[in-house]
Amino acid sequence: MYEDETIIPKFDAETFIEKVRNLEEGEGYDILEDEGYEVIPEIKEYFEKLEITDTMVSEITELTSDGGDEIYLQIIPFWDGEDDTFDVKSADDVKLLPMLKKASLLFEYPGIELIKIFAENGVILESI
Repeated sequence: MYEDETIIPKFDAETFIEKVRNLEEGEGYDILEDEGYEVIPEIKEYFEKLEITDTMVSEITELTSDGGDEIYLQIIPFWDGEDDTFDVKSADDVKLLPMLKKASLLFEYPGIELIKIFAENGVILESI
């Protein structure tokens, strides 16, 4: 949604944290060094509250996630992809994407129930 500018401005973790925590420029705080190996709570909360409207997703036909997606590195800047932090564990929101036909998602094995829910919604599910 950043690429096609559906959501603007583009999110930047350091700028966001400086504003949220009211840090002065040059205060010596380095979000990457200080907190970059764990989920940064304020950033996670920002994305959880980010309003994504029906109109914004109405034409999405395919979803692809990859361990190198920028969103993951905004939430955990030094995430190495070696854990299941961002694995898809629920298909509850698949019904919000009425045109979705294919999803290539980040996980080792999604489980029968997850595969079933995607299939019931007409979505071919692949793991990467």
